Amino acid sequence: MGIPVMVLGRSGSGKSASLRNFKVDEISVINVANKPLPFRTNIKPFNLNREATKRGVSRYALAQQMLLRCSAKSIVIDDSQYLMAFDSFDRAKDVGYGKFTDIALNFEKLIEFVSNNLPDDKIVYFLHHCESNDMGEIKAKTIGKMLDNQLTVEGLFSIVLYCTTDGKSHRFITQSDGKTSAKSPMEMFTTNEIDNDLKEVDKEIRNYYNMEVINDEKN
Repeated sequence: MGIPVMVLGRSGSGKSASLRNFKVDEISVINVANKPLPFRTNIKPFNLNREATKRGVSRYALAQQMLLRCSAKSIVIDDSQYLMAFDSFDRAKDVGYGKFTDIALNFEKLIEFVSNNLPDDKIVYFLHHCESNDMGEIKAKTIGKMLDNQLTVEGLFSIVLYCTTDGKSHRFITQSDGKTSAKSPMEMFTTNEIDNDLKEVDKEIRNYYNMEVINDEKN
């Protein structure tokens, strides 16, 4: 059973930058929106939207294929909210509410695929934009209230980290303060706020679930 993890944050809050300490053979990156990583690295992201368009196949089907092919034990789906956005654009002329159910189902099935089809030592990080609802609460960005009525995205994850910055440093919030949807299992993290270093997070998750941890001595 693979472990899906959501990393939630606004643009510029440090989601992609949190990958900076992974070495090239330690992580695979599936880039939905064909966006370069914001730091110097030899990591080569797989450009999902470009390849799906070129091959004329479903983005979700291609994402599942890539998840199975990735050799790294840690995998990132960068800008995962665009899977829903692009799905919505493709069906812009469809009428009725059924398309929102379909879009929600497609995203849910991808997360379910991680849990049901990947090996036990795989962790898949969904880097996802956020937005504020009418109550001022911060939630995962979707394509509007019609889809929100069908799916609570964070409910599909046991671990949701919220990225925040004060302009000088970038941090992960590990538990909700009542405004964010951050959450993590009891005693996984010692504090409610940690450095936005996804490699360190990966180690903590693997230690917590008695999984093999990436060995820096090999690099």
